[in-house]
Amino acid sequence: MCGPTFWDDQEKSAEILGELKAIRAILKPMDEAFRQLDDIDAMIQLAEEDPAFGEEVPAALGALEGAVADLEIKSLLNGEHDACNALLTINARDGGTDAHDWADMLLRMYSLWAENYGYEAELLDRQDGEIAGINSATIAIRGPMAYGYLKGETGIHRLVRISPFNAEGKRQTSFAAVDVTPEIANDTDIVIRDEDIEERAIRASGPGGQHVNKTSSAIRILHIPTGIMIKCQNERSQHQNRALAMKMLRAQLARLEEMKREEALAAKYESMPKTGFGSQIRSYFQHPDQRIKDARTGYTMNNFQAVMDGDIQGFLDAYLRWRVAEEAAAKAKAASKE
Repeated sequence: MCGPTFWDDQEKSAEILGELKAIRAILKPMDEAFRQLDDIDAMIQLAEEDPAFGEEVPAALGALEGAVADLEIKSLLNGEHDACNALLTINARDGGTDAHDWADMLLRMYSLWAENYGYEAELLDRQDGEIAGINSATIAIRGPMAYGYLKGETGIHRLVRISPFNAEGKRQTSFAAVDVTPEIANDTDIVIRDEDIEERAIRASGPGGQHVNKTSSAIRILHIPTGIMIKCQNERSQHQNRALAMKMLRAQLARLEEMKREEALAAKYESMPKTGFGSQIRSYFQHPDQRIKDARTGYTMNNFQAVMDGDIQGFLDAYLRWRVAEEAAAKAKAASKE
C-alpha cells in the first residue's frame, strides 16, 4: 500500500483494502482476547495478596468467553468465497401485494444489519411493485466475511401476519426468495465467453411521469449455457450497467460452481443438509404471536420488530454452527459404514 503506484488502479486498490480489513477483523479481536487473558492472569496473582482483586475475575472471564465465542464463529468462515463481499437478491414470490411488501421489508432488514455491523450496503437494482413494495432488488454488502456470514440466508423466507392490504383484516401468508452470491473479482478463474452471452439493451423502468427513462440504458444479459438472466438498470449509462451486470453474472456462476461442489459432497455423505434457493429456511410470525424460527437450526427469536430492524446475527451464527455440526455428523456416519 505504500508503493507509489498503489492508487493507480482504483478497483485493485479497493480489493486490497478489503483484504486488509478482513485480516484486521480477525487479528484485532484475537489480540484483544490475549490481552484479556493476560489481565485475568494478573488479577489472579494480585488476588493472592488482596482478595478484592479476585472479585473482578468472574466478570473478566465472562468477557473473555464472549470474545472466544466470536473467534470460534469466525473460524467457521473458511469457505472458498467466504471472505468475499456479498450480492444479495430478493424476489417476491407467492402472496400478491403482501409478498411485494414482504420483499421490501427483507431488503430493509438486510440493509440495517449491514449498517449495524459496519458493512457498506449499495443498492444495485430495484424493481418496484405495482401497488407497494418491490418485485425484486439486489444489494451489494461489502465488508469482512460478508458472503461467509450471509450465504446461509439463501432460500425461501415466509411471513405470516394480518395483512395491511386486506380490508377484512385476514391473516395472510407471504413468501420471498433470497439468493446470496459472492462478489467475485474480475481476475478470477470464472471465464465468460462472448458467444455464451446474449445481450440486449432495454429501457429502464421507473415510477412513471417525468421520471420515465426515455433512453435504452438498462442491460439484460442471458448466459445461454446456464439460463441465468441478469438485468441491471440503476447506473446512468449503458456501459456502467453492463459492467455491473457482468459482475453479477460472474457472482452467479461462482455460486453455481459452489453448489455443484456441495452437491458432490452431499452425494458422498448422503445425510448432509440440503439447502438452496428453493428451500424454505425461516418463518416469521407476526400473528397470532411474534416469533421467528429457522427451520434448519431451530434458532428462535420472539422480538419481531428487532429482527426487522436488522438483529439477525443470532440466525447467521446458528447457521454456521449447524452447518459444521451436520457435516461432521454426516462424515462420521459415512465412515462408520465403511
